[in-house]
Amino acid sequence: MTAERNISGTDGVTRVGPDRHPITGEPFLSPVPPGAGWPGDPATTDTPVAHNVDDVHALAASALTLTEVDARVTVCRACPRLVDWRETVARHDRRASFADQPYWGRPGPSFGDPDATALIVGLAPAANGTNRTGRMFTGDASGDFLYAALHRTGYANQPTSVGAGDGLELTGIRIVAAVRCAPPGNVPTPTERATCATWLGRDLELLGDRLRVIMTLGEIGWKGVLAATTTLGWTVPAPRPKFGHATEAILRTPSGHPVRLIGCYHVSPHNTYTGRLTPDMLDAVLATLRP
Repeated sequence: MTAERNISGTDGVTRVGPDRHPITGEPFLSPVPPGAGWPGDPATTDTPVAHNVDDVHALAASALTLTEVDARVTVCRACPRLVDWRETVARHDRRASFADQPYWGRPGPSFGDPDATALIVGLAPAANGTNRTGRMFTGDASGDFLYAALHRTGYANQPTSVGAGDGLELTGIRIVAAVRCAPPGNVPTPTERATCATWLGRDLELLGDRLRVIMTLGEIGWKGVLAATTTLGWTVPAPRPKFGHATEAILRTPSGHPVRLIGCYHVSPHNTYTGRLTPDMLDAVLATLRP
């Protein structure tokens, strides 16, 4: 491992490193500064930063493209508990098997086809997964399970997801999370979920009526979609639909455009190792996303 040294940036973030990126071999500090050249980083040194919930509302509302939303998401510092956790893991609490790698240590941007009509909404990044790689569902067992299924069902060009810059591409589908930072114990607070729902809401606004279907991985993603769409003035069935595997509901945008909401058990090891969610079950739900 490269000898670490603490480096305090002009943005007030203390970083360690540098270490070599496992795919490109380029050196990066941890957490990764925006605009440093990390594969797929949508932010620059000029990307505005949200420091509180009011900033999130203002910066989400003024983002004019999905790429701009992603850039602003990846530098968000609105939830102090999440900021402290994600950066502490990136600097000092890395998993031993990744100790010589740089950690992204920032919120996770969306990943996939920018013109997709299908959206997958997960729970939150993993501390040693997306928080390390900078790409949703990458570098851990959950991602291994999900991307293998996306490849089998024709959405991904390869079955593996090792790290940003490994050539993985998605067609027809895009992935986001209800909460964009790795939370302690994998459990975001209600306030953190509500704050991040604003970013998801802007995603949905910009996708507009080209969106056909939303698949949620787990109940928190399901509830996050319902919260965001209700705030946006979408028509949500009453009583509010409850999450379940392969459960489906129809939401309608303010223009009346129908969007299918489909539930799927989360691809967490707890579900996949116990057989609660099998490859065949995931493939079957993914197959229903096709037009």
